[in-house]
Amino acid sequence: MASNVSEPYRPRIGLTTYYQDASWGVWNAPAALLPGTYVEAVVAAGGVPLLLPPLGTDVSVLDVLDGLIVAGGADVDPANYGAEAHELTRSQPLRDAHDLALTRAALQRRVPLFAICRGAQILNVALGGSLLQHIEDSRYQPAPGVFGEVEFTTVSGSIAEQFLGGRASAPCYHHQALETVAPGLQVTAAAADGTVEAVETTSGGWALGVQFHPEQNPADLRLFNGFVEVARNYRKELNGGAS
Repeated sequence: MASNVSEPYRPRIGLTTYYQDASWGVWNAPAALLPGTYVEAVVAAGGVPLLLPPLGTDVSVLDVLDGLIVAGGADVDPANYGAEAHELTRSQPLRDAHDLALTRAALQRRVPLFAICRGAQILNVALGGSLLQHIEDSRYQPAPGVFGEVEFTTVSGSIAEQFLGGRASAPCYHHQALETVAPGLQVTAAAADGTVEAVETTSGGWALGVQFHPEQNPADLRLFNGFVEVARNYRKELNGGAS
């Protein structure tokens, strides 16, 4: 017997991707790719993942999205915030242009935005902030391909505190961090040494940037669950209250 209960709307979530050489099967060629943990987290939270490679960038894609995730990856080119490159900085200008354009457009249109690791740095740079190009503390990046663990406290009343409580921990993997926080952002979580772990917009809309990697802990999807619900409500509002 068929159920009359309709399934909840599954928000369409765009995710930025890499575009670089990759190997699969017998092939080795340039490919658009993203770690599967991001995709799995979006699906587990009830969203529909749509991958956005950094070629053919067109910000009008946001018209059909309910939320945007700017994913982690390579260092942001310091030319984007008027600095010289550190000897350890490794950037991908193609991704920078793509991610910056989508981030700025999402903020302007108030599309829900979840920026992760490099994504948080992109968010900061997009609004006029700068980055610390190298952190000596190895706990944030213990070894190539090995995630660290960061503990942090959140600001009362923030999105971070709403979903994670006053204190939390999460996987991390980065050697850069936010330095000068951009106008229009506020720090809402920090590690004991002062490293910025979360920023949120102060100019309306819903935008959260986290320096850590919540997608690497599938047992704790609180941020993804919260973000997908915000995306669902965003579409509902655009539809005049109809889901």
